[in-house]
Amino acid sequence: MTVVDTLIHARWIIPVEPESVTYEHHTLVVDSGRIIDLLPTEIAKQKYRGTTTENLAYHALLPGLVNSHAHAAMTLMRGIADDLQLMDWLQNHIWPLEQKWMCESFVKDGTDLAIAEMILGGTTCFNDMYFFPEITAAQAIHHGIRACVGLIVIDFPTVWAENSDAYIEKGLALHDQLRHHPLISTPFAPHAPYTVSDEPLQKIKAIVDEMELSMHMHVHETLHEVEQAQEQTGKRPLQRLHELGLVNPSFIAVHMTQLTDDEIARFAKAGAHIVHCPESNLKLASGFCPVAKCIEAGINVALGTDGAASNNDLDMFGEMRTAALLGKAVGGNASAIPAMTALRMATINGAKALGLDNEIGSLSIGKAADVIAVDLSHLETQPLYCPISQIVYAASRQQVTDVWVAGKRLLQQRRLTTVNVDELKVKIAEWRERLSA
Repeated sequence: MTVVDTLIHARWIIPVEPESVTYEHHTLVVDSGRIIDLLPTEIAKQKYRGTTTENLAYHALLPGLVNSHAHAAMTLMRGIADDLQLMDWLQNHIWPLEQKWMCESFVKDGTDLAIAEMILGGTTCFNDMYFFPEITAAQAIHHGIRACVGLIVIDFPTVWAENSDAYIEKGLALHDQLRHHPLISTPFAPHAPYTVSDEPLQKIKAIVDEMELSMHMHVHETLHEVEQAQEQTGKRPLQRLHELGLVNPSFIAVHMTQLTDDEIARFAKAGAHIVHCPESNLKLASGFCPVAKCIEAGINVALGTDGAASNNDLDMFGEMRTAALLGKAVGGNASAIPAMTALRMATINGAKALGLDNEIGSLSIGKAADVIAVDLSHLETQPLYCPISQIVYAASRQQVTDVWVAGKRLLQQRRLTTVNVDELKVKIAEWRERLSA
């Protein structure tokens, strides 16, 4: 009998790959942070002995969810400027608050809150874009969550950097510092076409091409953005990005609510990725990403929450449900985004967009043990006919009981193992007093 670190006996295992497969009464075998086997429980009990053994008789095991677009520290501004259009929200509320309060402790405490919320909701990897990325990375490492920490670039000065050259220089230094860390990757993250000019975008392209990095950017988020670009340059933003050579398999475009059929076809041909943020787009009335058309064209579409200041949560279960329902309404077809497609968008598609699909995104032998357990015994998920359907359409993030990242347990029976919740609540209350004043 082989001794391993962890055996997780579960009622159901949904590996995501192969697609639409659900294993009943199976066991996930984890050793040295990786999945080494997935087999029927009765056979597993004869073949392996775990240093730790979990018996989850009413649970489904899933790959950890991948939040492919977030602004973690913006949790501190949750609910502070609701029910506004994007540019009003940004220019008259969010940017002034950031200008006044942005500092290392703001990012540290806001990121801690975001990480706690994401772990509680079954997210094991997030792709971030914000100031002081070194702080975001440090907190992700401290709490043991996987993160793609965007190296933000904008044209105008902030407390973190005075111009685009300084953003790029500081980003490269952070990349060099973290490039060998097993939980952290560092894509470049120019904010948006309307905040980053051609010269820094050309510099970033040269860097990501040479260093084989990804690029993460807000694109075609609103009709106003597209119309303003056409007035100023005579080009839609995507056309400009294509002409600069940015749209390729390493490019991650977030939102994409304003797309023509020709743009979808050209984007698909380029092999780039889309991150769909349905709830943030709905709340800001930004428009609808034509997800079904994009998937049909062959584009890899992942899911993100955006920041909690515009969502107002970091709930990937909610995003799956909203993406599936909205995709049906926008596509005029009840079969447009099935439950399995929504689950893939929140797992393996996100991993592909971030260049991590060889490591995470499915419960496959050899991959990192980024695993979540969802208790489906709740009345709200009964009767149960199809676990995948129930997870997308009926389950809530409060049903996530346990979370592992690279085999390390970050949530145990709803208890966070790396977060002092009482201390965090005190810090968040202090920030509320400052920001509301």
